[in-house]
Amino acid sequence: MTSPEVRPAEPGRRERKLRQARDRLYGAAIELFVAQGYEATTMEQIAERVDMSRATVFNHYAQKAGILEEWGARRRARVLEILRQEHAEELPVGDRLRRYVGELASLNIGSRAETVVLMEASARFGQLLRDPMPEREIARIIEDGARRGEVISEVDPGEAGSLVAAGYFASVIRWAGAEPQPFDLRVRLDRMLDIVLGGILARR
Repeated sequence: MTSPEVRPAEPGRRERKLRQARDRLYGAAIELFVAQGYEATTMEQIAERVDMSRATVFNHYAQKAGILEEWGARRRARVLEILRQEHAEELPVGDRLRRYVGELASLNIGSRAETVVLMEASARFGQLLRDPMPEREIARIIEDGARRGEVISEVDPGEAGSLVAAGYFASVIRWAGAEPQPFDLRVRLDRMLDIVLGGILARR
């Protein structure tokens, strides 16, 4: 006899209200960052935009840089959800990496003005280049490939994940830092993956 499926508990009313307030603050902050710049935007302005007290803003975000970190986390979460819905875990490791990086590229291209402001601010004031999560997510993909024998045994998934993450961020920062766009971001990232995958994939 199979046990019934355990569904996660629905958030309570208080939790829903807190989440809605945080979403409103986040949305207002991103709009202001894009409109007038990250440095020029104050927590007071964000609070005023959504008609909340300054204290409420700090209850959700202890510092302005926390919004930058959430911006990156939300983007990665959207990509992971897309890949989950596509059952991308069934793809060969190379194809799965290309889907992951390609979806991130699509988000950047589809919201270039936002990416230009937020990526530059994240590099200067946030934890962009010190956040371990992007490389861990990539490393997990490579680990799955290694378990299936798709990756040569000498490869350390953590090191490979760091390499791909560094290549991704370096490409996006250069792409976002020039007008007009200096190159096709998808093509640049695909070429970067060609180089990395050429070094880690097992020969068939």
